[in-house]
Amino acid sequence: MKCLVTGAAGFIGSHLVEELLAAGHVVAGLDDFSTGREQNLAAVASHPGLRMVRGSVLDRQAVDELTAGADCVFHLAAAVGAFVIRDKTLESLQTNIHGTENVVAAASRHGARLLLASTSEIYGKNMTIGLREDDDRIIGSPLRSRWSYAEAKAIDESVVDAYVRERGLRAVIVRLFNTVGPRQSGRYGMVIPRFVRQALTGEPLTVFGTGEQIRCFCHIADVTPALVRLAVSDKANGRAVNLGSSEQVSIGELAGRVIAAAGSSSGITRASYLEAYGPGYEDMQRRVPDCALADELVGFRATRPLDEIIRSVIADQQSVLAATAAA
Repeated sequence: MKCLVTGAAGFIGSHLVEELLAAGHVVAGLDDFSTGREQNLAAVASHPGLRMVRGSVLDRQAVDELTAGADCVFHLAAAVGAFVIRDKTLESLQTNIHGTENVVAAASRHGARLLLASTSEIYGKNMTIGLREDDDRIIGSPLRSRWSYAEAKAIDESVVDAYVRERGLRAVIVRLFNTVGPRQSGRYGMVIPRFVRQALTGEPLTVFGTGEQIRCFCHIADVTPALVRLAVSDKANGRAVNLGSSEQVSIGELAGRVIAAAGSSSGITRASYLEAYGPGYEDMQRRVPDCALADELVGFRATRPLDEIIRSVIADQQSVLAATAAA
């Protein structure tokens, strides 16, 4: 296939680019490098099947030119991370809504398949154990910046659904639940890489809130093959599909497991959400997916347990710290 990956230099995007190239596909990547990094693509930078373009999904002409001739578009570009959404709410809304409008319209215009990367944030405060794709959303006030990301991604999903029904777009929506692994940065609020960096540098691990919040983490190596299979699955067309793990852990327990795995002497400190994010933030206590549909459609299973995920992030960040020290 000829593929376009938006957000190609990001954490998930770079792994997906590698997956596609390894399978023999040709890839055009688009990234504005606001959070993506060139070093994420270092292993494939000289690959003859890859063309990287520095640009934004807000640039309608650039998106249209890159989509022309593409068989499949993987739309991963988005403003993500709690700190980014907090500090640049308006810019994030524009990127996540208008950027998606540009990508979806181009895919429809050029007859390309589309995979939209959405999020477990869609479910909001719904704490059902085993969230299914047709479960109700329970969202807080739109005047709280905490929910602006979920609102934008919900609009994205509605835009894709309308194009599928009204214009025949072939598309699948993928709701990702805390995808983690090498190359993910903790700078924007992602908890495992943030904990790992604190543990490796001897800083206290900062747990926000009570520490009793329950999350499930899924390794990037389990997610990327499923993205490719879902993008070309006729059975997945027009569907929203969860991708994640069902292994639950509290954030407080997670901090302890990171310290143990890193062999760190770090302690654990606690901070309120007000201290961490300022006013307008609220958290949900539990988020656990049901991924039976992904299994049914493409045989998806989260095979890598949390301890393996933690070890992979530790190894990655140890390499980064060593390279920084040697520079």
